[in-house]
Amino acid sequence: MPDHVIALDQGTTSTRAIVFDARLTPVAMAQQEFRQLFPAPGWVEHDPEDIWQTSVATVREAMAKAGLAAKDIAGLGITNQRETALLWEREGGKPIYNAIVWQDRRTADRCAQLRHEHQGAFVTDKTGLLLDPYFSATKIEWMLDHVEGARAAAAAGRLAFGTVDTFLLWRLTGGRLHATDATNAARTLLLDIHRGAWDEALLALFGVPPALLPQVRDCAGDFGTTDPALFGGPIRILGVAGDQQAATIGQACFRPGMVKSTYGTGCFALLNTGEQAVRSNNRLLSTIAYQLEGKRTYALEGAIFIAGAAVQWLRDGLKLIAQAGETAALAAAADPAEQVYLVPAFVGLGAPYWDADARGALYGLTRNSGRAEIARAALEAVGYQTRDLIEAMRADWPQARSAETVLRVDGGMTVSEWVIQFLADILAAPVDRPLVMETTALGAAYLAGRASGIYPDLAGFADMWALDRRFMPRMDMVTRERKFAGWRDAVRRTLTQR
Repeated sequence: MPDHVIALDQGTTSTRAIVFDARLTPVAMAQQEFRQLFPAPGWVEHDPEDIWQTSVATVREAMAKAGLAAKDIAGLGITNQRETALLWEREGGKPIYNAIVWQDRRTADRCAQLRHEHQGAFVTDKTGLLLDPYFSATKIEWMLDHVEGARAAAAAGRLAFGTVDTFLLWRLTGGRLHATDATNAARTLLLDIHRGAWDEALLALFGVPPALLPQVRDCAGDFGTTDPALFGGPIRILGVAGDQQAATIGQACFRPGMVKSTYGTGCFALLNTGEQAVRSNNRLLSTIAYQLEGKRTYALEGAIFIAGAAVQWLRDGLKLIAQAGETAALAAAADPAEQVYLVPAFVGLGAPYWDADARGALYGLTRNSGRAEIARAALEAVGYQTRDLIEAMRADWPQARSAETVLRVDGGMTVSEWVIQFLADILAAPVDRPLVMETTALGAAYLAGRASGIYPDLAGFADMWALDRRFMPRMDMVTRERKFAGWRDAVRRTLTQR
């Protein structure tokens, strides 16, 4: 019997494939970066063929490294960059335009117009989201209105829409399946998350023909079979989830009140709220964490746009460091008397502020401030922003206030023990780092393995989750609150002085 699964992790800057064995241990990995396209200020696109070619190539390479054939693979799980939108021809599968990436801001004016027309509350009530270019609906609308003949072709049923998972499913199955999962559908501004179905009123608001849309399915289940020519034989596709939801699954955050936070280019924190879709009063998002056997589990989500990207800025923009690993040592050597704050609003501020026009700023500089103090400020900003999210979650959901917060973390920044210790200090809460750090791919692999029968149920998987290390807070309360008050003052100045 096949006893391995493959996770295809299609991200914003690269595509990875990881093979896991029956014990959910990674045994082989392949990764390829691809081009980022910036055709105009604020526009971000990907070539769909780059997404496709890197996906096929990494799966083939990972299988070869593991010494496995298609017959040895019990299932394939897909996880993907969310909100990125594609339109393609049903006949032949050719995209009509580049993929418009989640970071793209070209529809900011359209979102502002809809807010001016008082559509914001209506959209949030149904979707749990905010009217923002981040999500897919206005991207679809833009392509229909700006690609010649697109709207007529869509109305005639000749085009298909998908987030990246749907596009990959279409290509992998040779055009036999047009489907998505509930977590990706929930990020489009077109899904009523309470009913788990596409909403006619939302479709009308954004001018999206129903014929464009894929079928919405559970996260674990039958998503068709790959074309045998791709990987030397057919492989069943058995799991799909957006990247942050896949990380939530990979972190085994299955009980209401559990929180995970992923630190990559940005940071995304999800709080499991169980069967209740919590309406946020603090500009967080209410979303579907996962859907299994027709049952939806919800989450509150906070998005930080700049986390690891601030370290990249230190390296590539300011040339203060040669590589990211230098920042922890610099931060540790910084003068404790210096109180330098970086508000990393390079592309605006995310939750709970949602100010797209804010821009980055440094505060508290003195003649004694140097590269060590600026490096520390960049790392500390991650902790301060995380505390902003946790406090907003506690304000939105009383159960979060009554339970002890233990934050499970993953992502590239969490290799730094300095960063994780500061998180624990500023949150005054334990922070857990898992043994398997590839939690996004792990979540996709678990979904596929669950559907194939080689992995256990949620409780069994939670028992398999392994802790690398728990970081406990060490900072005294006076220092903690003084430092956080300085952060809040820096944010206030940033928001009021633009």
